[in-house]
Order: sequence, then C-alpha cells, then structure tokens
Amino acid sequence: MVEGASATGRRKEAVAKVKIFPGSGKVQVNGKPLGEYFPRTVEEATVVEPFVIANLAGKYDVAASVRGGGPHGQAGAVRLGVARALARLEPDSKGILGKSGMLTRDPRMKERKKYGQAAARKRFQFSKR
Repeated sequence: MVEGASATGRRKEAVAKVKIFPGSGKVQVNGKPLGEYFPRTVEEATVVEPFVIANLAGKYDVAASVRGGGPHGQAGAVRLGVARALARLEPDSKGILGKSGMLTRDPRMKERKKYGQAAARKRFQFSKR
C-alpha cells in the first residue's frame, strides 16, 4: 500500500512543508481546517487546485505546515507543495500538473528598497526650486 508523500513549496516569503496521504480529502494547515486558516475562498481554492486539475479531489488528506509571508503567498506555497507531493505519489498526474504550471515555483519576489528613494521604485518629491 502507498504510504504518502511530502514536499516543500515556496512563494514570495512563505515556506510550506506539505504531507499528503490517502484519505477522504481533509486539508489541515498549521493544525487548523483549511476554511478556518484561509477564510477567503480565493486562497482555499488555490490550495486544492492541484487535486482538481489532476482529477483526484477527495482522495488524499493534506497536512501542511506553513510560515512566513502573507495569506496569498502562504496559499501559493501550500499549492506548490501539494502539487509536488501529488506528482511524487501519482506519477501519471505529473504531466497535466506540469502543463498547467502547478509544478513551477513562482520566482517573483519583493523588490528591495533603494537608497535615495522612498521605496523600491517610488521617489521622494522633486522640487525644481
């Protein structure tokens, strides 16, 4: 029998350690149910997206531990972790997950603040006189 699989997902400043194993489709993030940890439906849908795309909704339970970043980044990190773990557990689903961009880490990060400027790109007000 198949035990389970674990994977790591990252997005922005968030890092998620995800474990999936055969079950009834329960998802827990940091010990809380999915709907409680991510009250917005956008983040909730993001997390379960790999299961929907691979046609495996309700077949696996997820236990995720995520830290850093905000809700959107954390949801993206959990999604990447779930997709990677699913690809390990179900090799047939790897192709469809890859084509839909689930296995690709989003490289976009926050741009650093530069000296002599108010923020990364914002300037201080210019005064001609």
